Amino acid sequence: MTEALTAARGGDELAFAQLTAPYRGELRVHCYRLLGSLHDAEDVVQETLLAAWRALPEFEERSSVRTWLYRIATNRCSNARRDASRRPPPPLPFEVPEPTRAGDVGWLEPFPDSLLDPEKSYQAMESVGVAFISALQRLPPRQTAVLVLRDALEFSGSEVADMLGTTTTAVKATLQRARATLHGDAEPVDPPGRGSDTERELTRRFAAAYSARDVDAVVALLTDDAWLTMPPWPHQYQGREVIAEFLRGVPAFRDRNPLRLMGTRANGGPAFGVYARLAGDSGFRATGLLVLGLAGEGVGMLTHFPPAEVFPHFDLPMTLDA
Repeated sequence: MTEALTAARGGDELAFAQLTAPYRGELRVHCYRLLGSLHDAEDVVQETLLAAWRALPEFEERSSVRTWLYRIATNRCSNARRDASRRPPPPLPFEVPEPTRAGDVGWLEPFPDSLLDPEKSYQAMESVGVAFISALQRLPPRQTAVLVLRDALEFSGSEVADMLGTTTTAVKATLQRARATLHGDAEPVDPPGRGSDTERELTRRFAAAYSARDVDAVVALLTDDAWLTMPPWPHQYQGREVIAEFLRGVPAFRDRNPLRLMGTRANGGPAFGVYARLAGDSGFRATGLLVLGLAGEGVGMLTHFPPAEVFPHFDLPMTLDA
């Protein structure tokens, strides 16, 4: 590390790349947690590395290179959240029932499990779940940063204070407010283990029901308080009855179009690329990425993302042959 740092300070770009390479993946996950968008996270990671390269001569080694990079990335994410201008979503392509509530995190994007390292505790699957990431976006930027740095990454209070240019007392108070807002009075329900029999069986049954356009079978797998959301649109639906009403209005279900699902993983859980064969088509076209949030022995959340923006990150094709 010392030799690489010395060489990088001397202008050796290869040494700098070797110095920072071990942290690029975890910085991407960190920025995703703070921003909720994979595209934005990747942009900020590049900005972070460029800023670190330029500031390397002034790096005083009062902290590790990893901590220093996290400080730069965290502050750039906070600035990005404050400066972001979110475009309104386009009109929905079909009529939908009245939503249970309107969401305010339309920029949320899925995160491929292939970019996670489950062996590292700071990339634990539960800390990138769609519900958790969405909830983080509703916190003020400083609260989001403190909560992620302390709870997900387990930096000390003094380290976080140094990163954010504040005091340990302020960090403690901010963390308490963030935890209270994020968790409230709800008791979290743990998802089944990754690759467990319960997860495999739930995923299999859901895929079979959804492919068959069997609304009753789909909603039977949902928990009583399950949510259906679909960023970038704000419409959100809770409960089996309203989700069933929504699904019956989806063109592929309503018109009985043949469906195909391609399995993948996103945000720590099972996901599907969904394809429909519409009247007159010779093949199947992508309609969206469906991410399942499992809770206990049921599906607690369905999150639908438009295909064009997210399929490339999952190596999913936009069309399938008949």
